[in-house]
Amino acid sequence: MAATEWKTVQQVSLLSPSSACGTLLQLSGKLLSDAVKATQFEVFIRSALPEIASELSVQWIGLAQRVPGPNWEVVAEHGPQGMATKSVALWDGALERDAAGVYRAEQNRIYGAFPLTAGTPFAHLLVTAGRHADEDLADSGLLLARTLSMALSLLDHELQSRRQVERLRSTLDIASRLSMAEDAAPLLELIAHEATRLLNCDRSSIFLWDRERGEVEARPALGVKGASLRIPAGEGIVGETLRTGKAICVDDAYEDSRFNQEVDRKSGYRTRNLICVPLRDAQGQLVGAFEGINSNDNRPFSEDDVECLTQLGTQAAVALRNLQERDLLHRSHSQLAERVTKGVMIIGESMAISALRDTIKRLASTDLPVLVLGESGTGKEVVAQSLHYEGNRANCPFVAVNCAALTESLLESELFGHERGAFTDARDMRQGKFELANGGTLFLDEIGDMSPGGQAKLLRVLEQKVITRVGGSQTIPINVRIIAATNANLAEAVRARKFREDLYYRLGVVTLDLPPLRERPEDILPLAEFFLKRFATQARRPQLQLSSEARRRLQSHTWPGNVRELRNLMERIAFLCPGDRVEVDDLAFILSPDGDSGRLPALELGLENATREFQRDFIRRSVRQVNDNMTDAARLLGLHRSNLYRKMKQLEMKEVGGTE
Repeated sequence: MAATEWKTVQQVSLLSPSSACGTLLQLSGKLLSDAVKATQFEVFIRSALPEIASELSVQWIGLAQRVPGPNWEVVAEHGPQGMATKSVALWDGALERDAAGVYRAEQNRIYGAFPLTAGTPFAHLLVTAGRHADEDLADSGLLLARTLSMALSLLDHELQSRRQVERLRSTLDIASRLSMAEDAAPLLELIAHEATRLLNCDRSSIFLWDRERGEVEARPALGVKGASLRIPAGEGIVGETLRTGKAICVDDAYEDSRFNQEVDRKSGYRTRNLICVPLRDAQGQLVGAFEGINSNDNRPFSEDDVECLTQLGTQAAVALRNLQERDLLHRSHSQLAERVTKGVMIIGESMAISALRDTIKRLASTDLPVLVLGESGTGKEVVAQSLHYEGNRANCPFVAVNCAALTESLLESELFGHERGAFTDARDMRQGKFELANGGTLFLDEIGDMSPGGQAKLLRVLEQKVITRVGGSQTIPINVRIIAATNANLAEAVRARKFREDLYYRLGVVTLDLPPLRERPEDILPLAEFFLKRFATQARRPQLQLSSEARRRLQSHTWPGNVRELRNLMERIAFLCPGDRVEVDDLAFILSPDGDSGRLPALELGLENATREFQRDFIRRSVRQVNDNMTDAARLLGLHRSNLYRKMKQLEMKEVGGTE
């Protein structure tokens, strides 16, 4: 009668420890089981190698990987270092023949090399060394090598699955952080570091394509001083990626003719392998390349790496574009708000002003440098702003710099910026005025007061159109229109060798000479009414009207402070005039018959000194208004007579025995 036979795994005779191949089969099963559970290659192989060494009765065992050269590298080992001899000829033969090789050397040394299955990740050979070995070392070693190949493939598949999940999770996390980025530099650095981590490589860089200059800029260029590197756009693997628009994987950089070794020579770095993918924005336009360098786990970059880097690159390009548009929007909004606030208008009916407006319209659409000359207060900055806002650069920044207020030591940092740690107080990287004005206009006021050293540095920037931050080495291209202004006689300064002749001609491609207000009296009343209307609005009061006597008084004044003096006068009247009509008496305490009282304190005095100067002048004019009667002057000023004398003494006025 038929019967069913049952047998457990433990009862299989081939797996019995007493069986010739029992322990071998048991070890094979354990290797496969451990590989499925492992989470790291290092942990798995650290456990597997001692067990395989014990089974083969060898003292030293390792995994060997063929590397460019050709050379061999031991990626993992177990046993005494003294036994770890690279038997290159044996290893080469085993790999070429795809056969196990056992070499019995002198001193009872026995070396083995057992090829792993083609395509096995992490290594090419299982290699051994020992003083004693069984006769069936070749058979056992080859079988365990093939089992190890399967285990490593299972492990690699599991690690890739885990890595893919981790990459997706990290990509989502990066996407959320990119939306909160406020500046391009930390944004690019964040993406590059995340790419390095996700690809498990040594370095990564984002190359932004500057089509106008035919260059790409690596940001950040890890390991390069200044973290920025510029190279020609048509060179190297990056250049090939930009030309073809396709991803490139290079397993041996120095064997690839497309690889540019110059960067390695300059930095002292050694590139083994790399991956480079095109960087495209949301519209699919090629804007650069994204590169990862030197895989850390001794394997070539894979298609999964290409996909991961491409996804990160797309997010980087879109986030960078959004950041640029947002920055431009903020700057444009600020510029428009400033334009509305300041009211950039050239007011006047004289022939000189009409001709000036026509000239500005013609010059605004060009990028020609303009030198604006004229006395202090004639409106040189207003002319510069008009040239900017009426031209193609209106939506980009207008940045003004007072050159007279900067010492030579501060000038370079203010104009060109500085790197972190460039000097004692340089705690952070700071952009200079040239970078802040990029795409727009840089207005250099009081250019005649710039130091000789500052003049030389400015000329170099104007000629080369690049700057270098203080403490940095990387050149930064700039696209800025220069408008300069001065109240000094630059031609005379050139003859006296106080101003560089070459810089004078470089700045003065076009020269605009603004006439003083006293030479165009027909503009006084239009300007006065314009300023009075604006400041009355700011003072939240009805519009003020100028009486006939007040108009004649304004026109009779010599205006030594030019338009600035008239503007400040109308501002004070708008806030202080008691009625809705400006009478000549409302001007009397401001404008004296001799015309010297309308001058304002110099801006260089500072607020405290300027306030003291204004108070002295105001008291003197009040005293003159009442024919030097101190009692009436005190009443006019709203003070008691004794308090007026006390105030004059505090102000050190010589009228009361002060030291002025």
